[in-house]
Amino acid sequence: MTAADRIAALRAQCGGPRDGALLRYSLGSALLDGGDPAHAREELQRAVEFDPRYSAAWKVLGKACLALHDQDGAAAAWRQGIAVASERGDQQAAKEMTVFLRRLAR
Repeated sequence: MTAADRIAALRAQCGGPRDGALLRYSLGSALLDGGDPAHAREELQRAVEFDPRYSAAWKVLGKACLALHDQDGAAAAWRQGIAVASERGDQQAAKEMTVFLRRLAR
């Protein structure tokens, strides 16, 4: 399956009974990997709207923002992601996003 096929298959599920944070996260990640950070950011924002406690979605949302040269958006996403990850006990995700924030500050 090509990246375009994967994206098309994920998009076909949007709005259906399987729509939710995981689907939008998967679509956003695939779009970002496929070089479409603008649409990736949109889907990742939908993912965190479905589930504001989805730390992985916050992490990739920050990456999408950074790919669009939106440092403020990236920092905001990672700060929120760190708060969510810390609250859920997801220490690895919190550490990763803390590193991303530090790099951004340089």
